[in-house]
Amino acid sequence: MSIYVGNLSYDVTREDLERVFNEYGAVSRVSLPIDRETGKPRGFAFVDMTAETQEDTVIEALDGAEWMGREMRVNKARPRDDNRDASGSRSGGGGGQYRRTSF
Repeated sequence: MSIYVGNLSYDVTREDLERVFNEYGAVSRVSLPIDRETGKPRGFAFVDMTAETQEDTVIEALDGAEWMGREMRVNKARPRDDNRDASGSRSGGGGGQYRRTSF
């Protein structure tokens, strides 16, 4: 199970996250998505702990904590839904036909 960490500073690094989360147990993986255009972190990350029992402790301790000038959001990551677009809306489906009107 992954832990979602949101509202992060755009200056955060993987090493920063590992250091903080290692205080609550062993970290097995940190994923810090990078914006393709700017090359900077996107403000959120996913952290995997080696033991699931550590996850609840980390979430309870860090959710709402201020770090690097921002109040972190920390919770269990939800499974990815490939039928949603970037805004969280369902994508696909029919509807709106393109209609050309002549003047």
